[in-house]
Amino acid sequence: MAEIQHADEALEVLKNAKVIAVIGISPKPERPSYYTTEKVIKKGKYKIYLINPRYAGQEIFGIKVLPSLRDVPETIDIVNVYRNPAHAEEVIKESIEVGAKCVWFQLGAENPEVIEKYKDKIKIIYNACIGVEVGYL
Repeated sequence: MAEIQHADEALEVLKNAKVIAVIGISPKPERPSYYTTEKVIKKGKYKIYLINPRYAGQEIFGIKVLPSLRDVPETIDIVNVYRNPAHAEEVIKESIEVGAKCVWFQLGAENPEVIEKYKDKIKIIYNACIGVEVGYL
């Protein structure tokens, strides 16, 4: 497995996905994690899980926020990441642990050293925004 940088490949991953877990969701409408997730939800094509220990138990978009990926009760196709790059390794390790198929780092969340270290262990997407890509579907 190699990391994916090209939007065409990112779009293919998105086309084939059914379950997306959003790490770093915020209830604040001005935050990218909020407004891009809203676009993905409006597509009506995906089962969405929202992950953020800070807001666990609260609802955003009528979806209960979970504390971690370990709390998602099914296989995750895309772990969509809106966290500081300092947390990239922890996110990838947890994604591998729960059997997720792909980690998608949103712009500004990617960590090149960590991506290089794990690129052969799990599919990794970066340099592509899920909010933009979902508009092509």
